[in-house]
Amino acid sequence: MHKFLPYAWFNGQCIPFAEAKISIATHALHYGTAAFGGMRAIPCPSNENQFLLFRTEKHIKRLVQSARFLLTEISEEYIYSALEKTIKKNKPTNPIYIRPFVYTSDLGIAPRLHNIETDFFIYCIELGDYLSPDGVTCRMSSWTRQEDRSLPLRGKISGAYITSSLAKTEASLSGFDEALLLNSNGKVSEASGMNLFIVRNNELITPSVDQDILEGITRASVIELAQSMGIKVIERAVDKTELFIADEVFLTGTAAKITPIKKIESTTLASDRPVMNKLKSMLTEITEGRSKDYDNWITRINLN
Repeated sequence: MHKFLPYAWFNGQCIPFAEAKISIATHALHYGTAAFGGMRAIPCPSNENQFLLFRTEKHIKRLVQSARFLLTEISEEYIYSALEKTIKKNKPTNPIYIRPFVYTSDLGIAPRLHNIETDFFIYCIELGDYLSPDGVTCRMSSWTRQEDRSLPLRGKISGAYITSSLAKTEASLSGFDEALLLNSNGKVSEASGMNLFIVRNNELITPSVDQDILEGITRASVIELAQSMGIKVIERAVDKTELFIADEVFLTGTAAKITPIKKIESTTLASDRPVMNKLKSMLTEITEGRSKDYDNWITRINLN
């Protein structure tokens, strides 16, 4: 059961979550014409009156860019203001996941993006571990990751997640935790909602942005942290067979954070993950506001 926070941002104000409702004729519901973000926020370990948001500016910027694929302009300032007001109104006490959402709110039936009304809302849910921190099992999906020429994959467009949903359910119903998708060229792209990394010979390798991946914010953060630690990072095409012989394989994402893959199909992977563990420890330190070097990655919102 999801535990939704009591207030949502809807129609330009904070209102009770239960009152934030849309029509069954809403355009975005029928055609997937929406863009969303996902952000994590946690109580500050050293200040009970503060909440910490990770890489807020990056998340907001990506949402603004995603909205432009829908021919919608929304300002970063407006999103941040709504976000701050929503968190202050809810006064959360546990870690939360924040879902800001730009959508076509028109009630028309034509699939279009011109001459159409759009709107914006935010809601929050309490969220601990999205995937098991001990590791997940994966299968290669029978579904193929979409191509950028058919969908704007650099945006988090809601309609694009039908493939993720199909892949995730296929994996779950066949006894696995998560799905890994290949792109139309047969190269590894990403998981159902996470980016993928492998370690080979002490080098950190991840599918490059031309492999039809979402340009993940946690992915970019992990790359930057690895480089700061002197780890060589290579962004390139990754073959399926590399997953089975890699020294380490792990997933990254806002919800997943850094999650190891312990098994892919019938192959059990190594349980020793020194590179991933260093990155995970460093990322945790940052998100908890304990890193002076990366304090600029954290937004502190005072609840009072």
